[in-house]
Amino acid sequence: MDITHYTYRVTWSPEDGQYVGLCAELPSLSWLADGPGAALQGIMQVTADCVQDLRATGEPVPAPLADRTYTGKFMVRVPPSIHRKLALEAAEKGISMNRLASAKLAL
Repeated sequence: MDITHYTYRVTWSPEDGQYVGLCAELPSLSWLADGPGAALQGIMQVTADCVQDLRATGEPVPAPLADRTYTGKFMVRVPPSIHRKLALEAAEKGISMNRLASAKLAL
């Protein structure tokens, strides 16, 4: 597994007055820095250290999101009233519930 395949994000943190680097696969990790490049380098190093520690202790290492296979299916539970509303909307539009839900999720 290649940690460069992990999903990294750098964003401004108004609370800290610095950029914060984050890793989606390891959400407990973060790195603060004065610039976005330094925040990215920092979170990548912390991620590498964390993955090394996980391997050394025999703990599971999360697979990068980018390397995972997705089926395109997932189940969502909603209250019956929302289910009814969506079913009516789909029927009025002459489309399937899947198509309606997919269009709403794509927004």
